[in-house]
Amino acid sequence: MNYKQIIDPVVFLQAHFCILFMERHRLSPKEFLALNAQKNIIAFLRLGYEPFHLTGDEGVLEDLDAYVYGNPESETEREKLIG
Repeated sequence: MNYKQIIDPVVFLQAHFCILFMERHRLSPKEFLALNAQKNIIAFLRLGYEPFHLTGDEGVLEDLDAYVYGNPESETEREKLIG
């Protein structure tokens, strides 16, 4: 049995994009959890499941960046938001 078959599809999507987001922004799990506490990223992914599961990874990550960072101009602005 494929592990994707035993995991709820929404939870799988959340885990997948949380991992990609952490890799993209070089966040540790601790940093991600702090950011999630501020921005509620996991809930955003759950609420956006319907359009997100039909969109490619890059498109979802761009939407996630816009939601979390508001399209900051520089890495310094991102670092301020992370803390």
